[in-house]
Amino acid sequence: MSRNIYVTNLSGHNQEFEVHGWNNNQNINVGAGQTYTINAPDGSSGAIIALHDGHEGEQAEITKNGWGGNDFIDLSNIVGAGGNMTVQQVGDPATRKGDPLFMQHLNDAWHRADQGTRQALERCVHRDNNDNVTRIDPIKDWPALENFVRTFADGKTYIGVGAWNGSPGNANDNNQSSAAHGNKDIQVTYNDGDATPRTSQAAPQPRSAPEPPLASIESAQVGGPGIILRNHRNVQQQYAFYNNYWNGNGTAGANFDHPDPVVTVNGNDSLFVPLAESFKGRVQRGTQLPATWVEFQISAANDGAAHGDISLQQGCDGAATIASTDGSGRFNGFQHDIVSGAPEAAVRYKPDGTRALDTTVGNWNGGPNQAAIDWENAQVGQRRAYIVGGTGTDDVASANKCFAVDFY
Repeated sequence: MSRNIYVTNLSGHNQEFEVHGWNNNQNINVGAGQTYTINAPDGSSGAIIALHDGHEGEQAEITKNGWGGNDFIDLSNIVGAGGNMTVQQVGDPATRKGDPLFMQHLNDAWHRADQGTRQALERCVHRDNNDNVTRIDPIKDWPALENFVRTFADGKTYIGVGAWNGSPGNANDNNQSSAAHGNKDIQVTYNDGDATPRTSQAAPQPRSAPEPPLASIESAQVGGPGIILRNHRNVQQQYAFYNNYWNGNGTAGANFDHPDPVVTVNGNDSLFVPLAESFKGRVQRGTQLPATWVEFQISAANDGAAHGDISLQQGCDGAATIASTDGSGRFNGFQHDIVSGAPEAAVRYKPDGTRALDTTVGNWNGGPNQAAIDWENAQVGQRRAYIVGGTGTDDVASANKCFAVDFY
């Protein structure tokens, strides 16, 4: 009997993976937002390894239908890291292994590290011109690097070599090799941002080869200030940009009636939208409310960088994320569907009949919807998106005045 391994790339660029044990040991290149399907017979073992500028990084290690009829899966950073990856059995998040925000946690730890730690890791932690970590060398070759990574990822991923050749290894590493739940299809998810699988990935459409590559974030950046806008739905969508009427110190005059521009993005496609550096407002799906808002400014007065966040205060018609494109790895938002399963008390339908979640702060249609507030707090939380109030949501900054904005 055979099962499938689904390799999904949630990032905005093509991603190459080494494949060991399947696919005739041939590498695969998975397009932005696409899934590649690998056939994995019972009893087979192997690994899916992300490549970063030719260097091996995070890897999903998999044994299909092993001892006791169970799959054995783990996520390892022993040979390095340059992105985020998780692995789990399809439809069973309890089996998930890996830190979905490994690189963000790595960057946070690096920027907090004292001078002695940074000097000890100088040769194995690779950074960009802004001192943000882009890649680390094999942890197995650098004891100091292993100790450093354990400060933020211990128990989340395989860090050391584990039990091997008479060595007992690290208990938290050894626990990564625990059995999963029977014999099922496997989901491997990669992203520069959050590598938590989307809900829709529970039953991905098999794909024997990736779609034709889209323009990468890096190539789209040559357009200058603006937004790299990606539509993750299978159908064409319109997106409306609203520049605020006025802006103050922590306040703004929201624009509800004069979108400019309004753009169309084909299903599972992306588009670069150039914007003036003076733009300060939002983009949303269509022109009707309720809608998820991606709020941003292209050039802040204090540092000249773009700054942005996700807001559900005027409703939610689907998930959205915002990510930097300057190499810093900053990211916020959410990628899972919270609309279809929401209680009816939290729902308000758009004028065109589309189901959405109601406002959490009130507008001309009525006051704050407490059921929507409670549901969004449980499903998303204030840190990932503004639900109520003007604090508690992480700001995303991009020094090059360009964001990647994804609508799901």
